[in-house]
Amino acid sequence: MPKKTVDSIYDLSYRLFIVTADEILKANAELALQPPREIIRRAIARADGRAIVSTNFRPYEAVLLHLCVQEQPDIPVLWVDHGYNRPATYRHAEQLKKLLNLNLKSYLPTISVAHRNAIFGEIPAPDDEAGLKQFSAQMKLEPFRRGMRELAPTVWITALRKTQNPGRAAMDIISEDKNFGALKVSPVLNWTDAQMEDYLKRHDLPNEWDYFDPAKSDEKRECGLHAAWGANAIVSAGAGI
Repeated sequence: MPKKTVDSIYDLSYRLFIVTADEILKANAELALQPPREIIRRAIARADGRAIVSTNFRPYEAVLLHLCVQEQPDIPVLWVDHGYNRPATYRHAEQLKKLLNLNLKSYLPTISVAHRNAIFGEIPAPDDEAGLKQFSAQMKLEPFRRGMRELAPTVWITALRKTQNPGRAAMDIISEDKNFGALKVSPVLNWTDAQMEDYLKRHDLPNEWDYFDPAKSDEKRECGLHAAWGANAIVSAGAGI
């Protein structure tokens, strides 16, 4: 197995789950036709008590969070509160926290919104790729990596879906995440908006449509959490690791 470039604690976590490309390929084949809750059940069972789920409280996030707490009520929920969320998103976060009794683990950037704006200006424009990457590194990637280090998960459960952008269309349910050294599991990867809507209605769950991610600016681009450039962006932006 090639030498990994992540911290030793992540190497250990990874080996507790699936360690070879062939095993990941086999797992994806086995899970391809399984419903999301079964995927989550298996992931948590294999995580040795160290599964987490991440959220940004965007539309449809309630689906994954509800699925996860059905299998593990106290599963840590990693949320980076970068400070630029709209009021509706903060209200939605509080609503879901209470409704689902979430074990929410919030991580904030080391620099405040006011401080960052004073030094670097407002949120970069959609065509300012370098500025957006720097913004993401400071306000999103660094606190997320800090959270991953402290929680040290074996398995990272995400709400990624193929319909979200072209880059995610080719993803697998299970993949090795090289940015944070975890095994990434995306149970609702193949679900459509209609399926997500149906789940919300069947379980009487709220949704939130006013969400905006300043680190993306455009929903078709990545903020760095799930892109190869993410790990290096933290360093290049001077955000620290």
